[in-house]
Amino acid sequence: MALNDILGTAISGLTAAQAGLRSVSNNIANVGVAGYARERVSLTTGVVAGQVSGVVVGEPTRVADKFLEATVYSRAGDFGRAEVVSNYLDRMQALLGQPGSKSGLSARLDDVSASAVAMTGSLASTQTVAQFTNDVQDAITSMQQMDKDVSQLRSDVESEVGYSVDKINSLLQRIHDLNGTIAQATGLGRSAGGAADQRMSALEELSGLMQVTIREQPDGRVSIETGNGQTLLDKRLRQLNYPSSGSVSQATYPPIEIRLAQPDAATGDKIDSAAIGGKLGGLLDLRDRALPAVQEQLGTLFTGLSQALNAVSNASSTVPPPASLTGRNSGLVGTDRLGFTGAATFAVTKADGTLVASTKVDFDALGPTATVDDMVNAINTGLGGAGTASFVDGKLTITAAGAGNGVAVGQDPTKPSARAGQGVSQFFGLNDLVRSDTSSLVPSGLVASDPHGFATGETAQIVLRDSSGRALTSYTLAPAAGGSVGDMVNDLNASPLANFGTFSLDDAGRMRFQPSANVAGATLSIPADSTNRFGTGRSFSQMMNLTGASSGLGMAQVRPEILADPSRLGLAQLQDVAVGAKALGSGDTRGATAFVNKLGSAIDLGKDGKSTVDAFASNLMGRIGLDANQAQGKLADASARSADAINRRDSFAGVNIDEELSQMVVLQNSYSAAARVITTANDMYDTLLGMLR
Repeated sequence: MALNDILGTAISGLTAAQAGLRSVSNNIANVGVAGYARERVSLTTGVVAGQVSGVVVGEPTRVADKFLEATVYSRAGDFGRAEVVSNYLDRMQALLGQPGSKSGLSARLDDVSASAVAMTGSLASTQTVAQFTNDVQDAITSMQQMDKDVSQLRSDVESEVGYSVDKINSLLQRIHDLNGTIAQATGLGRSAGGAADQRMSALEELSGLMQVTIREQPDGRVSIETGNGQTLLDKRLRQLNYPSSGSVSQATYPPIEIRLAQPDAATGDKIDSAAIGGKLGGLLDLRDRALPAVQEQLGTLFTGLSQALNAVSNASSTVPPPASLTGRNSGLVGTDRLGFTGAATFAVTKADGTLVASTKVDFDALGPTATVDDMVNAINTGLGGAGTASFVDGKLTITAAGAGNGVAVGQDPTKPSARAGQGVSQFFGLNDLVRSDTSSLVPSGLVASDPHGFATGETAQIVLRDSSGRALTSYTLAPAAGGSVGDMVNDLNASPLANFGTFSLDDAGRMRFQPSANVAGATLSIPADSTNRFGTGRSFSQMMNLTGASSGLGMAQVRPEILADPSRLGLAQLQDVAVGAKALGSGDTRGATAFVNKLGSAIDLGKDGKSTVDAFASNLMGRIGLDANQAQGKLADASARSADAINRRDSFAGVNIDEELSQMVVLQNSYSAAARVITTANDMYDTLLGMLR
């Protein structure tokens, strides 16, 4: 081998050792930097004209395993979703109060039952009645506050959705820019380790926000798709477009569109469900499914409580009885089918309860074609001027004639009146304890042949969501003028909604939706409703009770006059006696016992089955607590899996000081060996030159 070849080989060895030492030095300098993958210099044997000629030093390359990095991305998405769901469910659970707390909803409902029992043991003193009515109001206020708190949680979630979309867009832009840098360096044969490390960190953060599939391209770029296969990044950048409502809770939200960044154009792809995964998927699930489900159940709980309390108060009367009873808006008109069975007694008494006049209206005898006006006429005829009944704007009013006289209504003991399972006084709300301006508080009792009463141009928007909160379809119901309730059912069963289930009327006149087996857990919502039945002010959603949102909880209250004067809570029950005898007794407190019994009895809650108020409340609170507990468990599991994936990636690609120091010793020895070869070659040159002299 020529001396020049020896020198060239030795110099290449020096260069290789120096390059290796630079990489080792860089690795040690970045030992504490998260996401840094150590470098190694690529060395190959130099060959010239078939002869070995030293070492060829390549560009430093990252020591990384793409499969370990892909595992980190996947588990980051699971962790992001578990974390945000756990945080919000913890907050919702905190709204219920600590177990045993006197301020929680469960405690408020327990107080109602306890004060009802107290009324039975004290001959219903003013103090115990006042305690009972105040406890009822406190329970309603507690439900309303919880409903508002859940709405605020939805608002907070919506704000985070907007922030998450903005963050995703900035990360996609950053990854797109780094793609260009890496592709350019790769094309020129240069090291792209720094840019690749930055891109890996950005990808990890992105995968925590949404579940993504990442594919490496031959030119060094990466392409990104959502878990559903929607493209977010290839050679062209896409951005998420979402008109966030800020921190406003609303019935429904627009989908998140995927648009091309340059030029700005829609791709047709949308993100509208929790299936997107990651933090964003968890937020969408909370906003569109979990939190509305709690509000739905709160509405159902209020429905059960109000029906139980009003059933008793409407079957009772004060002594002296009120001069007039005015019901709530029933949504009916005078020409509507009456639809009652059984019988009820309408009476006028003196202040001391002595019967002045009474009439028993036998609804069975009136016949199936009887109207509300027919009932009003029967009452007026039967009372013979001692009292007057009228029906205006959906409200039934009965007024006693004569100074000091009052009105009372009683159920027939053998065949009590009933429409949709409610007595005549309760159905029309003549003597309610609980009222709401936005609900009739009872099922409508409508049947398929009844007119729906909605005018042309009045519509109700119905949205169907699957168990993940994704909007499956929506339909705008526009009842044709003059049609029947059955026509509306047929219309809904011919709409796109029918692809996922069937609509029907139950025995109480409530609209029911039974989802198909392939979309079990699907739920309906009515974000907009402009219908108005015969001008009474009652809408389709209020009349048909399709969702718990129509319960009227938001505007509910104990009647103010009863709160102000507890003696106006009726506890006596009308006796079937002859004119001139006592029909109402001042010491009659059977209503107090009836409150206790009714609160302990099962109430028909429609699609939620039959349950006592306490049992339904306990199940609701238990589900919220269980969901929060399970979310904590999922978070712990997801955190452990994510940490394990990161540890595995970092143990392979991260910097180990001991290894780097060991490598440094090897490189220093290599450098010394190459230098020794140069020294030897130099001595040989000197010897050769001396021989020539």
